[in-house]
Amino acid sequence: MKPIHFILLLLMGVLQNISLVAQIPIPSNGKIIRHENFFSAYVTSRNIDVWLPDNYSPSSKYAVLYMQDGQMLFDSTVTWNKQEWGVDETISQLLHQNKIQNCIVVGIWNGGLNRHTEYFPQKPFESLSQAQQEAVYKASRSSGQSIFGGKYIISDKYLHFLTRELKPFIDSAYSTRVDREHTFIAGSSMGALISMYALCEYPQIFGGAACLSTHWPGIFTSENNPIPDAFIAYMNKNLPSPLQHRIYFDYGSETLDAMYAPFQAKADSILIKKGYTEKHWMTKYWPGQDHSERSWKSRLSVPLLFLLGK
Repeated sequence: MKPIHFILLLLMGVLQNISLVAQIPIPSNGKIIRHENFFSAYVTSRNIDVWLPDNYSPSSKYAVLYMQDGQMLFDSTVTWNKQEWGVDETISQLLHQNKIQNCIVVGIWNGGLNRHTEYFPQKPFESLSQAQQEAVYKASRSSGQSIFGGKYIISDKYLHFLTRELKPFIDSAYSTRVDREHTFIAGSSMGALISMYALCEYPQIFGGAACLSTHWPGIFTSENNPIPDAFIAYMNKNLPSPLQHRIYFDYGSETLDAMYAPFQAKADSILIKKGYTEKHWMTKYWPGQDHSERSWKSRLSVPLLFLLGK
């Protein structure tokens, strides 16, 4: 390699590292500790942003909320669309009002180009016929861009990462309540799907899930799409007991959320069939809200109160 090429590559690496450091969110409340390029034997390395409340103390114990798409949670100045969930503001306000239990938030960055393959529930996908699976892999966005980019669904490996690597690390590095009753998971869109899937696959670990704007179609069309029914059938078989678990769903009426009402109704019927009542399950319809961090921010207090409320 020519020296000039080596120098350019080195410079690019330095600039990328500077960019990563610059992207550390600055919360309005509490503080964030970044675990940069957290290694996994199952999925690609990624940043983990842990939010601690203002009153965090190692002498106390805290519930843990694991959240998907961690780069979108705390600071709109470092997100691609200049929107955020406002997690730190909402949780801090609820804590100040003594409405929820003490908690920390683990913001798990998504895998970038691997996001769809990591968040798409694997066992429902594998229940499809070979022809249906091939059609799903060939699906594209409205722009014509491939959804999966030639990559295979690996959400089971992603859940191995969460349960076998990330949770043990968090429980060792922070003062957490490690039991199921104090361990929750949340996300929106595809992140809602993987949160639902995590609750079903690991009911001994997660006590509740918040699924905002759940992307039941899996791809970007509902016509001749077998995916929603596969998800519903999976829930019918694998939903954990309502006595030890809580689950929250919601959807709006605009943009992608306009697709979700009939699929959410099917999911709700399964929850009723499985014995879920208002004590352990909530589905909320938010007319006028769309598929965006801005909308999820505006209603975040509702699922937080449902899962973490005193």
